[in-house]
Amino acid sequence: MLKRLVAITMSIILAMLIAIPAYAVGERNLYWGNSGEDVRLVQQKLIKWGYLSGWADGIYGAKTFAAVQLFQRRNGLPVTGNVDAATFRALGFTPKMGGAASQPVNKTPATQAPGTVSANDLHLLAKAIYGEARGEPFEGQVAIAAVILNRVRSPLFPNTIAGVIFEPLAFTAVADGQFYLAPNEEAYRAAQLALDGWDPTGGALYYFNPATATSPWIWSRPYIKTIGRHRFCR
Repeated sequence: MLKRLVAITMSIILAMLIAIPAYAVGERNLYWGNSGEDVRLVQQKLIKWGYLSGWADGIYGAKTFAAVQLFQRRNGLPVTGNVDAATFRALGFTPKMGGAASQPVNKTPATQAPGTVSANDLHLLAKAIYGEARGEPFEGQVAIAAVILNRVRSPLFPNTIAGVIFEPLAFTAVADGQFYLAPNEEAYRAAQLALDGWDPTGGALYYFNPATATSPWIWSRPYIKTIGRHRFCR
């Protein structure tokens, strides 16, 4: 009897494994009811970062849906519960869908910084984000990188990421040494999303914390919006 139960159980597991579609992660958007290796890999990330408990079973059910919603809410993404291109990027995956589906959604478009962005540029952006905005909402962290990229594109500033960051007295974190702290994974994700085109600031070239700013000049800049503790300006 026991051998028969084991055989039946193994048959069911084998049938489930055969039935799971073989999608590469990022090849399709993910919704409640999907199953597959791509779902399992997303679940692993959510478990690793503390959004999902249990084990990665490759089935997109209620717990995975709720975990994705929480991840989206905490990372400044539209809270749909579905894993779209922007959510894949925030999770550290590269979407492989073609056309409009692979672009960030509900975000202010921004052109890419001139030239090819190197791994060092990404690292510099992450360090600037962590030094200037750790503890800020995720959208506010992306906004810091967006300001740097906006300056790269502006004729008023140096035309490289390193040049903008290390311009004398441009960033408090560089001046006081916080720039040299090791950035966390969230800072790298924020940097990558800014490089991918998300500009939450709407084209800002400046930002400041009104609680600590001492320069009258910065208050004269045209105001765009506030994200977290920072005011963003032109």
